[in-house]
Amino acid sequence: MLAQMGAAVIDADAISRAATAKDGAAIASLKTAFGATMLTSEGALDREQMRSLIYSDPSAKARLESIVHPLVGHSIATQAQEATVAGARCIVFDIPLLVESGHWRPALHRVLVIDCTEATQVARVMTRSGLTSAEIQRILASQASRTQRLGAADWVVFNDGITVGVLAQQVREIGVQFGL
Repeated sequence: MLAQMGAAVIDADAISRAATAKDGAAIASLKTAFGATMLTSEGALDREQMRSLIYSDPSAKARLESIVHPLVGHSIATQAQEATVAGARCIVFDIPLLVESGHWRPALHRVLVIDCTEATQVARVMTRSGLTSAEIQRILASQASRTQRLGAADWVVFNDGITVGVLAQQVREIGVQFGL
């Protein structure tokens, strides 16, 4: 919605997925670090297998992040520079693990958290990703809590039980503050 208002949007998750897709920038290093069995038959990161490895070997997460995060950071910086040169009045950094990373919050002018109840979050992930409730609970337990995310926020939009029209109005009000 902010992009429709004229904001440049930089999606960290999309960048990460591109880096770990077939022929992505991280694939060669992932193959070296984890072996070819961690890749799908198409040559992309096998996310389900990686998730299983991370839960059985916590050091695997640090190894994965040491490969993927620098690539994502570089791409974010490049896209931000391009947006600035293009005259963007507002750049939105869509960073799912912003609180967990530790370094993003101080680098941003404002943080907007789109919030919902945990039950809604689990239901949405089950629908989107096909994961079980138990798998999602394990993922949530490894991330910042809802309280921590809300504590990092300058604005909160509670996106649970509201219409798209109400959501759009709340986003417009935030966008106006940035001249969008």
